[in-house]
Amino acid sequence: MMVRFLRRGHSLNRPEQGEEMFHTAAEGSTVFYSQGGGEGRSLERQQIGCALDRSSDRAPKSRLGRESGCRDGPPSDMDQMKEKFAKLLLGEDMSGGGTGVTSALALSNAITNLAASVFSEQRRLEPMAAERKTRWRKEIDWLLSVTDHIVEFVPSRQTSKDGSNMEIMVTQQRRDLQMNIPALRKLDAMLIGYLDNFKGHSEFWYVSKDADESEKGNAKRSDDKWWLPIVKVPPNGLSEVSRKWLQFQKESVNQVLKAAMAINAQVLMEMEVPEAYIESLPKNGRASLGDAIYRCITDDAFDPDQFLESMDLSTEHKVLDLKNRIEASIIIWMRKMHNKDTKSSWGSAVSMEKREQFEERAETILHLIKQRFPGIPQSALDTSKIQYTKDVGQSILESYSRILESLAFAVMSQIEDVLRADSLTQDPSHAKSGRRQSLTDSEVGPVKKLDPKEEMEKLKEAPNSMTLSDFMGWHFDPDSEAEKKNSESLEDGAKIKKPPNIVTTKKFSYIEKLENLRSPTARH
Repeated sequence: MMVRFLRRGHSLNRPEQGEEMFHTAAEGSTVFYSQGGGEGRSLERQQIGCALDRSSDRAPKSRLGRESGCRDGPPSDMDQMKEKFAKLLLGEDMSGGGTGVTSALALSNAITNLAASVFSEQRRLEPMAAERKTRWRKEIDWLLSVTDHIVEFVPSRQTSKDGSNMEIMVTQQRRDLQMNIPALRKLDAMLIGYLDNFKGHSEFWYVSKDADESEKGNAKRSDDKWWLPIVKVPPNGLSEVSRKWLQFQKESVNQVLKAAMAINAQVLMEMEVPEAYIESLPKNGRASLGDAIYRCITDDAFDPDQFLESMDLSTEHKVLDLKNRIEASIIIWMRKMHNKDTKSSWGSAVSMEKREQFEERAETILHLIKQRFPGIPQSALDTSKIQYTKDVGQSILESYSRILESLAFAVMSQIEDVLRADSLTQDPSHAKSGRRQSLTDSEVGPVKKLDPKEEMEKLKEAPNSMTLSDFMGWHFDPDSEAEKKNSESLEDGAKIKKPPNIVTTKKFSYIEKLENLRSPTARH
C-alpha cells in the first residue's frame, strides 16, 4: 500500500487513479492511499491512522484511535470507565452539541443497557459465565458509585476542645439511597447465588429450538417465547426431592421478585407526574376509560374480579392498554379532587364522594392487574416518569430495581418451565393450559400491603443459598455405611433429612402505596 502525505495548498491535492483521499486534522494535511483489495480496507485505515499519529507531534491524538488499532491488548478498566462516564456526561450525545438527555435518564439507560447485554444470554437455569459475572459486578459498581456523592444535610452534635457542645450540619448519603442501595445489592447477590445453585444439575436438560423433532419429542413451547430452549425431563419425571427443591427455589426467587417490585413501586410513586403526561390526558375519566369500562366501574354492584373476567386480556397489548387507561383515570380524578383552582364540587356532574369511590375502585383494578400480570411492560405513566425525572438518585433506584425485577421474573419463569415439563410427564392433559402462574395463584388471604422493609425482613429469615445437596441434607458416615445398606428404613443408603418448610406468603397490594398520590398539590 502506498501512502502520500500532502499539505494544504499543495498543487497535487487530488487523488490519482486507483487512490482515495483521506483528510486528517493535522494542520489540514491530506493523505492519498491506494484502494487495493476490499478485504484489507479497514485494516489499512487503522494503519494510516497510526502513521498519521507518528507523522506529526502537534497533531491531536485520539484516545479511541490509540485503542482501536495502535495499541496491543484490550482496553484497560480505566479506559472503559472513562469512556462510559464520558457518554454519561455528554448525555449520550457524542457530537457534544448539548442536545443530549438529562444525567438521570443517561444513568437509567446505562444501567438498563448493561443489564440487557449481560443477562440477555441467561436463558437457562445454570450459573452465569464467569466473564459476564465479573463484567456485571465491575460496571454496576461504576454506575452505582454516583450515589455515594448524592448527599443531604443532617444535624449533628460536635464537642469542641473546651468541652462545649454545638449542633452543626453535616452531609451524609441521602436517606432513600442509604436504605435502598444496600437492599438492592443484596437482592442482586441473592439472584446470582440462586443461579449458582443450579450448577451440575442432571435431572433436567435443555434442547435447542433448532434441534431435530426426534430430540424435542413431545416437548414444545406453547407460549409466545419461541426463542427460548425447550426443557426436557426424564420419562418418569423428576424425583420427589428435586421437585421440592425446585419449588423451594421458586419461592425464594419469588420473594426476591416481590421485594424488588416493592422498591420499584415505591420509587415510581415518589416520582413527580410530568407535565407532559398531564397535558396528554383527556378532560375526564369517562373519556380515558371509554363508556363500557366507565359504566362497569361506576356501577353500584362493582366486583373487581368479575370486571377483569369480563375484559379481553388475551394479549399483552390489551393488558397494557387497560393499565394505561386505569392509571390515566386515577390521575384525572385525583387532580379534580385536590386542585383548588378547578370548579367547585356543586357544579360538577359527579360528587366528590363518588369520584373518590371511583378512584378507589380503579386502584383496586390496577392492583389486580399488577398481581396477575407481573411481567407486562411499563405503562405510559411509568415511562413518562422515567423519561422526564431529573432526580438522579431516584432514576438509579428505579432502573436498578427494575432490572432486578426482570431478572427475578425470568428466573422464576424458567423454574416454572421445568416444573411444568415435569407435570406433563405425570399428566399430559396439562399441556392444554398454557397460562403461567401469577403471583396470586398460590396465595390466599386478604389484601396485604407490599412494603419494602417487610419484604426484606422475610428474606433475612430464609437462607441465601441452598444447593440440591444442602436441601436434601445428605450426610454419609463411612464407618456405618454397611449397616445403613442393611437397614429397611433407608432406600438409597443415605438418610434424607426432612426438607425445610416452604412458607407461602399472602397477597400483597400496591393500593396503599398509591395513597400518597392523593395529595398532589405539591406536584401540580
